[in-house]
Amino acid sequence: MSTQRDYNKEMRDTPDHKYAYNFDFDVMHPFMVKSFEPFFKTGSMLELGSFKGDFTKRLLPYFEDITCVEASAEAIDQAKSLFGSKVKFIHSLFEDAALPRKYDNIVLTHVLEHLDDPIAVMKRINEEWLSDQGRFFLVCPNANAPSRQIAVKMGLISHNNAITPAEKEHGHRITYTLDTLERDAKAAGLNVLHRSGIFFKALANFQWDRLLQTDIISKEYLNGCYELGHIYPDLSSSIFLMCEKGRK
Repeated sequence: MSTQRDYNKEMRDTPDHKYAYNFDFDVMHPFMVKSFEPFFKTGSMLELGSFKGDFTKRLLPYFEDITCVEASAEAIDQAKSLFGSKVKFIHSLFEDAALPRKYDNIVLTHVLEHLDDPIAVMKRINEEWLSDQGRFFLVCPNANAPSRQIAVKMGLISHNNAITPAEKEHGHRITYTLDTLERDAKAAGLNVLHRSGIFFKALANFQWDRLLQTDIISKEYLNGCYELGHIYPDLSSSIFLMCEKGRK
């Protein structure tokens, strides 16, 4: 890397953009778990990029053995205060992490787009950390989400795959589409078994946060958007790949 990154700074909100919105925590996180659940394997869970533990708590009902790797010391301190000894935390960059064993389930949600060398990290997942029968759950924001395409037509961003100044400040390095995400997963040696979208999304996160404070959006409407994401993955908020260990 040409410059030293400050991962504590990258996770902080800026005046015009949050690192994570209530829409992420209250809508996307539950639907991610719902998408993962049919593919979970019995055994251990490794969460790569656990932030402050908001997604980790969604995994607790499914796994007793959870290990988290996180680059931000501030985020780990906050997560530890929530979970105590229930979750193991490792403060490290993925590139440098020395993990003690392999894991039956590995999740990487809205993290790959932050990495300087995503293929190299996924190679480590495939070759070093994923058990022989394990499953890797990969989720990234979708460049082709309708909310993003609308922003292009409004002149707010130049093109679907653009990295906005706010995203860059939060550490984004790439904006994936379903085909480029699968390209990189395969380049890392992973075997992609399932691909889908999570939640049809035509509004920006800050707009969703305002709507969720009203009675305009029902639970049924949210479920409808989730189901529609399966039918139109290229128009979903996030894109999802379920992978297994690639065989040499």
